[in-house]
Amino acid sequence: MCIGLKLWSINDNYIEHAKKLFKEGIYDYIELYAVPNSYSNCIDMWKNINVPYIVHAPHFMHGMNPARQECIGTNIEFANEAIRFADTLNSKYIIFHPGAEGKTENTIKFFKKINDKRILVENKPYHGLPENVICNGSTVEEIKQIIDDCGVGFCFDIPHAICSAKSHNQDCLELIKEFLEMSPKMFHLSDGDVDTFFDEHSHLGKGNYPLEKIVPYLPQNMMVTIETEKQSNVSLDDFVEDVNIFKIMISDIRK
Repeated sequence: MCIGLKLWSINDNYIEHAKKLFKEGIYDYIELYAVPNSYSNCIDMWKNINVPYIVHAPHFMHGMNPARQECIGTNIEFANEAIRFADTLNSKYIIFHPGAEGKTENTIKFFKKINDKRILVENKPYHGLPENVICNGSTVEEIKQIIDDCGVGFCFDIPHAICSAKSHNQDCLELIKEFLEMSPKMFHLSDGDVDTFFDEHSHLGKGNYPLEKIVPYLPQNMMVTIETEKQSNVSLDDFVEDVNIFKIMISDIRK
């Protein structure tokens, strides 16, 4: 099992603690969110950390929206920058959201145009933020269509599936099992409120997700990025606590 730390490309404030925690074996890779227009100013500081990387491309909140054809210029620009991050940092995968307020067919055209074998598509909640946004890729059918038509891999965001189940009036455990049948290459995990449509990125144990029921279904050799909020601008102690809780959870289930 490999555990990932989620950081943004502009997060120079966390670098020193991140280096220390990697040396201590707290996590196994950094999932780096490629903030648009940050490559030139930020790539050197990440190159200088001897850590494996996974790159996450920008999403709707930063102006990248593969589901909208009119965004193709910006989409290509931001995707190319994410690819530069991935090339420089030897990233095994590049994670993309499918987009919002658009058509799955546009997302498929976009992925085919990029034509990068490292692409993983991530499932989304149905309701996004801002609250009036409807996301593409909230159902098994949509994600399967993208995977089948483009030949890309799958990053399974478990909280997004729980939010989607709430929106579509489905049982979250059954939806999770359906997504797992698509053999995800990676996972995202956090806690939250099962009664809301929105992903909250809560610390493990601080929400009411049925994690004790979900974790037994997950593969033992998974790559899982813990995507929880950070209270400090310099310390990653809350991430360490989440990792410890997750390891205890795994240990108790697999005894």
